Amino acid sequence: MKQITVNGSQQSQILIGESFKNFGKYLPTQQVVVITDTNVRKIYGQYFEQYPIIEIGLGEGNKNLDTVAAVIDRMLELKIDRSGFVLAVGGGIVTDVAGFVASIYQRGIGFGFVSTTLLAQVDASVGGKNGVNQKGGLKNMIGNFNQPQFVICDSQVLHSLPTYDLASGFAEIVKHTLIADAEMFNYLEQNAKRALSLDSEVIEKLVVNSVEIKSGVVGRDEKEKGERRKLNLGHTFGHAVEKVQKVSHGHAVSIGLAVAARLSVMRGTLSQTDADRIVNLLRALDLPTEVTGNRAEILAAMEYDKKRIGSQINFVLMNGIGDVYIEKIDIETLKQVEF
Repeated sequence: MKQITVNGSQQSQILIGESFKNFGKYLPTQQVVVITDTNVRKIYGQYFEQYPIIEIGLGEGNKNLDTVAAVIDRMLELKIDRSGFVLAVGGGIVTDVAGFVASIYQRGIGFGFVSTTLLAQVDASVGGKNGVNQKGGLKNMIGNFNQPQFVICDSQVLHSLPTYDLASGFAEIVKHTLIADAEMFNYLEQNAKRALSLDSEVIEKLVVNSVEIKSGVVGRDEKEKGERRKLNLGHTFGHAVEKVQKVSHGHAVSIGLAVAARLSVMRGTLSQTDADRIVNLLRALDLPTEVTGNRAEILAAMEYDKKRIGSQINFVLMNGIGDVYIEKIDIETLKQVEF
């Protein structure tokens, strides 16, 4: 097992390679409530049945304030007090909702995650961002920064995922290599097939690398005032694609990475050769790189991005593979990018 510490307002322990069945030894109290979704409960519910379980629905449509209110109502019925602890078992939607609920319930109680998707293990459950969407699918407009006490990342649970969901996690892995690790990008190019087949050696190496990169950035800039904005590579455009095309977060981020590469070529900071490598790797990982949704609707959705300041958006661009920078881009300029 590899243990990585995320230093923020409080420490968070990321436990990579720990069996999810060992979650009990990390719980600080006996007053535990489990939050999970329908699918995860069907597969793994037997391991958590000693605790009250609150089940939420599937998909981004359930990541909203109505779900938060329903979960809190159930916690009140269960008489969970300020010594209580929320254990989220699931992917990014479950951990986002559960982390937000725990952060606001009675002004905040402890929480931890058992991450059951690759996307959650390498990104969504790491770093202390919790939140829900606003009406119309506007991503993470309501939320906070608060670290889970622990995150368990067990690669064995990934074998229950469909290929589509796995690919979402690989998009975030590629993002992390583009931000800070050209050598790992090369490794992923050489081992894309092994990664897709969930080769344990490759998967653990990729998860550890992603968590180390993200935890380092978060430790230096927990509240996203500067460096942490780099972790939004692919997300500014990706969130708009996710809203309009109704694709998964990871698939939308993949398209966003391809667009960021093309814009970087336009700005003269990334070579066409490296841009082609990025697109080819994404495709090798069964990820999309082209927009199929309405161009005008996507551009309109970007105007609601949290990173927008006036007519400009803090956009993450690339100097090269493993090196990114942040530039304020006018929305009119973004309309010139091919996608």
